[in-house]
Amino acid sequence: MNILLHPTYFPSISQFAAMAQADTVTFEMEDNFQKQTNRNRMYIYSPNGIQLLNIPVKHSTEISHQKTKDIKIETAFDWQKQHFKSLEAAYRSSPFFEYFEDDIMPIFEKKHTFLMDLNLETIEIVSKCLGLKLPYLKTEEYFREVDFSDFRSLANGKKDTYEFETYPQVFEEKHGYINNLSILDLLFNEGRYALDYLKKQQL
Repeated sequence: MNILLHPTYFPSISQFAAMAQADTVTFEMEDNFQKQTNRNRMYIYSPNGIQLLNIPVKHSTEISHQKTKDIKIETAFDWQKQHFKSLEAAYRSSPFFEYFEDDIMPIFEKKHTFLMDLNLETIEIVSKCLGLKLPYLKTEEYFREVDFSDFRSLANGKKDTYEFETYPQVFEEKHGYINNLSILDLLFNEGRYALDYLKKQQL
């Protein structure tokens, strides 16, 4: 399976399932940025239930349609510290948080200028944690339709309606099972078993 998808911030389980099952992965680099999508957000399972972590971005006042690759991160807010604190509150007691903490931490210490660079780095880091070899290609122009599996819609959480097998979650007894969160939820709960899980899911 050859797939095309958007690089998002610590992508959803559905996106990583597609990548784990693909023969070749191509990332869309030429699209226009859309607000309220997973391009700059992820969903985790906090002690209070589902929680949205959003990266603040700079919006150009001169250009109405900015390409995602040109979107810069807003550095006026210490969002990295806030995101890591939220991850700690959510996953400190999970089976594999401490095991992968040192791998994930650099993302919350390094200053990125462009959102796209940050997103690609989150994918590379998680792939390494999963033991997933993920060579990828990048698009050089935008195509509305492509002749291979188009998973670009997964960047829009509202259009991503996949239901997956359950796995143990930290606060499941409190709030029930929550489907298709950020890949970090699966990684911190399942560790290296997460890759087998991803390969088995129906897309």
